[in-house]
Amino acid sequence: MKHTIRRHSFRSAALGTLAAGALALSACGADEADTGDDAEAGGDNGELTEVSLQLQWLPQGQFAGYFAAAEQGFFEEEGLEVEIIESGGDIVPQDALANGEVDYAIAWVPKVLETMEATEADLVNIAQVFQRSGTLQVAWADSDIEGVEDFEGRSIGSWGFGNEWEIFAAMAEYDLDSTTVDIITQDFNMNAFLEGDIDAAQAMTYNEYAQLLQATDPDTGELYTEDDFTVIEYEETGGAMLQDAIWADGERLADDADYEETTVAFLRAVTRGWAWAAENPEEAAEITINAGSGWEYDHELWMVNETNALIWPAEDGFATIDEAAWDDTVAAALEAVNEQDDSPITEEPSDDAWTNEYIEQALADLEDEDLDLTGENWEPIEVSFENEAD
Repeated sequence: MKHTIRRHSFRSAALGTLAAGALALSACGADEADTGDDAEAGGDNGELTEVSLQLQWLPQGQFAGYFAAAEQGFFEEEGLEVEIIESGGDIVPQDALANGEVDYAIAWVPKVLETMEATEADLVNIAQVFQRSGTLQVAWADSDIEGVEDFEGRSIGSWGFGNEWEIFAAMAEYDLDSTTVDIITQDFNMNAFLEGDIDAAQAMTYNEYAQLLQATDPDTGELYTEDDFTVIEYEETGGAMLQDAIWADGERLADDADYEETTVAFLRAVTRGWAWAAENPEEAAEITINAGSGWEYDHELWMVNETNALIWPAEDGFATIDEAAWDDTVAAALEAVNEQDDSPITEEPSDDAWTNEYIEQALADLEDEDLDLTGENWEPIEVSFENEAD
């Protein structure tokens, strides 16, 4: 399926007119769900259990499955009223979870491991939604940067805030000294790269890379194409680390049976949400726009499609943590060293830092439903862009 999309005016999600704070999304869909005796996690008399989920960024296709679970009524069918809380960088998800401000949080694995080691926070990865890294480093095709081994002496863009560790882990794989590169703090866009201020810019497959393909080459008046860029995928470099995961409060999991029950119900709904987003990317893009995304439809559809590619296929089942991938992430985090000779972690985390117990129970509960829980049948759609004048 090919989507040829007209070019629209370009806007940064970080600068869009988005409401700050919480997006209180009661999980109600078009069809009224039964919240009575079948609502396992609900309170007495069919009352919904209030749950808060902290995102690690603003509403966008990266989080389509959670918004879909709300819009399609999957949370409500599980007896949950879920508040989805955005962050524009002002809220650190793992900190909010550790401080008891939210029930669950979405965050990258190395960032949480860094927080856990520094603060001894008891956080547990209960669902590894992204099965692979979506981080890229992008250089101009006519430059002499073809891989990580060419980073020495060059200006390398990074957003910081823990997003830089894959760069340093990849450099460690090539025995490169981190002090030999000039790390440039990059805004959450590709402007500095397009203006020639950065030799290789950081990008996510589902966001900033699309920004390049939506930008116009001033020399030709046409949109840039993939042939204009050299794309370095950290998933292929040895420096890749696991990214979006759902984290829970470890102490509550150990001591609170109701929280455990709610966790499984929450994961059932989230699984259904992402399975729905995989089958309905166009509608999922519309849902995230309605939830407050600052992107227009063309970019949002790209984002949903590429996010699905990081989730599916999931050979062992949606959001199941692959132990080898976890071990690789820990090893990369231990090896990564920045210009100040710091690393995100200095010792391996506890074995209790992750568990498949709750996601496996959720998947088992959904076995009889007509859902593709591994993404075996998922295929990406084709999304492309056109000049507005074409």
